[in-house]
Amino acid sequence: MTITDSPPTAAPTILSRPRPEPVSGPPAAVSETAHFASAPADSVSGPASAQILTRPQMWSAAGIVAAALALAGIGLYLSFEHVAGFAHDRLGFGTLQQGQLFAVGVDTGIMVMIAIDLLMAWLKRPIAWIRYPVWLLTAATVVLNAASGAPRGRTWELLDYVAAGAHGIVPVLFIMVVEVGRDSIDRLVRPDQAERDAVPLIRWLLAPVATARIYRRMRLYDVRSYPEMVRRDQELIAYELWLKRKHGGDLSAATEDELLPMKMAPHGYTVAQALAMPADQERAAQEREEEAERRRREAETRRRIAKKRAEAEELRADGELEQVKAEVEGATGQARAHAKAQVTAAERAAAAEEEALETALVAEARARTAVAKREAAQEHETAAAANLRAAELEKLAAEERRLAAEADQVAAAEARAIETATIAAARKTAAEADRLAAETEEAAAEARRAAREAARREAEEEARREAALASVEQSRLAAAEALRAAAETRLAAAEIEQRAVEAEDQAKLTPRQRAVRKVARMILAASGPETGDVRPADLPLAEIQRALEVSSPATASEYRSEAAELLAQGYRP
Repeated sequence: MTITDSPPTAAPTILSRPRPEPVSGPPAAVSETAHFASAPADSVSGPASAQILTRPQMWSAAGIVAAALALAGIGLYLSFEHVAGFAHDRLGFGTLQQGQLFAVGVDTGIMVMIAIDLLMAWLKRPIAWIRYPVWLLTAATVVLNAASGAPRGRTWELLDYVAAGAHGIVPVLFIMVVEVGRDSIDRLVRPDQAERDAVPLIRWLLAPVATARIYRRMRLYDVRSYPEMVRRDQELIAYELWLKRKHGGDLSAATEDELLPMKMAPHGYTVAQALAMPADQERAAQEREEEAERRRREAETRRRIAKKRAEAEELRADGELEQVKAEVEGATGQARAHAKAQVTAAERAAAAEEEALETALVAEARARTAVAKREAAQEHETAAAANLRAAELEKLAAEERRLAAEADQVAAAEARAIETATIAAARKTAAEADRLAAETEEAAAEARRAAREAARREAEEEARREAALASVEQSRLAAAEALRAAAETRLAAAEIEQRAVEAEDQAKLTPRQRAVRKVARMILAASGPETGDVRPADLPLAEIQRALEVSSPATASEYRSEAAELLAQGYRP
């Protein structure tokens, strides 16, 4: 079979380096006796706790630290002198002070990185790469120390090589002590960390090539146990011999699966892992196919869900659109109905006003006619009474004249007979009758004069009545004309309102824009469209509230302000 996937990175029998566990707090202070594991056991989280040194061990560690410090001091002193002089004389530093600063900088950098390395190892957070700069700087110090002892102007002798090597002994010793101390701290603070076995020296001497291969695989694939590595090598040799025996010594007859242990051994695989790799790869491929199928189904499900959600959103959007259309149509129908109602109400109000005015005028004319007739009847009654009184007076005067004539006849008869006292009395009586007749005649003349005056007054009253009726008729005609003009104005305003509503429907204006335009038309109607002078203040807020059915004067004021701005921009319905 063809191997297409990378092999596992670790085998079950390989002991890998565990990840450092975090500490729960900073370690306790280190005394001058170099108590490397002074932190209590419960300050480290992990399966095992740090070891606590006994008192003899602590004294021994303190002595070792003191000796290491002494060695470091000696090395620094010797290195400082040699490197500073060599830098000044041979490396081109201008002054001895500059050479000394160079030496101090190199030694200080080495000590700082060593201190950081030891501290992080103590905190169980080792920094692996920091050792290599220390080694590099230490190697540079060794080279500079050795170069400072090189002979000048003559050939090298054996003693010169010994002297050059002697200049690098102390720095090398110091680095070795530091590495030993670092490993010691690491073992103290991480006692559960598996140790790496060393390859025996005798194997290097007896089989250097095979040992180099084993050492390479141990380092590359973190195999810490040397016996485990030997066992793997033995299993591979035994498997190879068995495979040769199976195929009669011809390994080319073996299948690719059977040759996998030999091919994968340089990559850290055991014989069992290599032989199990085809089945593992097939199982992994099947799992990948199942995972791909699962992801495909999930993608298909997500696609369907997204499609359903999109359809739902589309239906929701259509519903919202229909709702908005219904609202707009409702508002439009309401505005149209309101405009029609206003037109009908205006027509009915004009008709009612005209009918009321006609009724009032007719009633007033009838009342005035009745009053005039009543006054005429009264005058007729007065004239009739005066005529009757004059007739009675004339009748009485005639009767008196008749009596006087009879008395005259009697008196004449009596006078012709005798003039006696009786005749005198009769004459007196006749004279009295004449006087009464004259008075009666005068009263009758006065009655006739009063009758003529009454007739004249009746004629004047009739003329005034006719003039009043003519004035009433003219007033009625003027009022009817005014009502007709008002009705025509209201009808024209209603038609303008209806046209404006239809224009707003075509423009698809919002309810607020419709309300603002309606207020603008009300302002034009209140200001008088024939004057051309637009005065928004002439329209009371109460009329806006009543027309738009709003309860807040502030809202009505906002509508009037927006309508004034719209009129200022040139809006005319």
